Amino acid sequence: MSLFNVYPLFDITPVKAKDVYVYDENGVEYLDLYGGHAVISIGHSHPKYVKNISDQVAKLGFYSNSIQNPLQVNLAEKLVQLSGCKDYELFLCNSGAEANENALKLASFHNGKKKVIAFKNGFHGRTSAAVAATDNAKIIAPINAQQEVELLDLGNLDALEKALANNDVCAVIIECIQGVGGLDESTAEFYEGIDKLCKTYNTCFIADEVQSGFGRTGDFFAFQQYNVTPDIIAMAKGMGNGFPIGGILIHPNIKASFGLLGTTFGGNHLACVASSTVLEVIESEQLLRNAKDISAYFIEKAQGISSIKHLKGRGLMLGLEFDFPIAELRKKLIFKHQIFTGSAKNPNLIRILPPLTIQKKHIDQLFEALKTELDT
Repeated sequence: MSLFNVYPLFDITPVKAKDVYVYDENGVEYLDLYGGHAVISIGHSHPKYVKNISDQVAKLGFYSNSIQNPLQVNLAEKLVQLSGCKDYELFLCNSGAEANENALKLASFHNGKKKVIAFKNGFHGRTSAAVAATDNAKIIAPINAQQEVELLDLGNLDALEKALANNDVCAVIIECIQGVGGLDESTAEFYEGIDKLCKTYNTCFIADEVQSGFGRTGDFFAFQQYNVTPDIIAMAKGMGNGFPIGGILIHPNIKASFGLLGTTFGGNHLACVASSTVLEVIESEQLLRNAKDISAYFIEKAQGISSIKHLKGRGLMLGLEFDFPIAELRKKLIFKHQIFTGSAKNPNLIRILPPLTIQKKHIDQLFEALKTELDT
């Protein structure tokens, strides 16, 4: 049986990894500056992570959500401690797409409305919201059986208020830093304006932190740069360091009831141990501070390359924008310099999403490679 061919693949076969390095079947070492779409937060095969998951799988890997699981409670307590999102409640699932789907459904259940507002070039997982946003046009498309999405321009509060005034919007969903779309951001005035308008029109404000959360930007969540209080916060990717886990944090103004949401594998014992270990390592190794420090160093190094037209992002969610398509440059970085980077919808943008354990010497390695290729 062949695989359903939906991904273009580089001719590299990783067989093991350690911290910021990946090794192929021939023993070639690659510097990982992409971390599997920002998934690898505490480094590949972190010893505490490996031990904790191994110990748990020897005891119990999974059982039904119909029984008590104190590991979920432990994870929720650690999340409150590190994120500062006091009084929020946690619902666990398996991925970013599930997190956003559950967030959208919960918003609709909460206020009885159906329509969703998203923003052009946003990406909200493999959901219909993502399909709509990547079409880069104001369109209507189904999200689930009874919801539709309308796309607006990033930064346009007037258009947002006009849409909300119809009183049929259950949620506004937004990435405070767009990921796949190309690391675009708006202003504090815009994000804080969304928050105020949502509260005025009884609409849920969903902060999509699937890629930017768990310390990726140097803050625990990207929205924490602003004076906003999301009703729902969606999480995944770096949450499990490679183990499938997602979740939503739910503000206490949204009330739970039996059967409101459901999942089979969400919040299983292994997933909870994986995510709790990520939080422990982020705290003990001061990885939020490291993200900010290395980001400052990265920005300094980038200023020395004139071919870079724009530097985007925050923390270790960064983009280098050139005035030419970067596909061939990325291939040279991989095959000549053994450095993994990422792409975006913007064909001129290289995305940098390394493990939060990255050090200055690894940034030096990237910029030495870039200088070599851009000077030739």
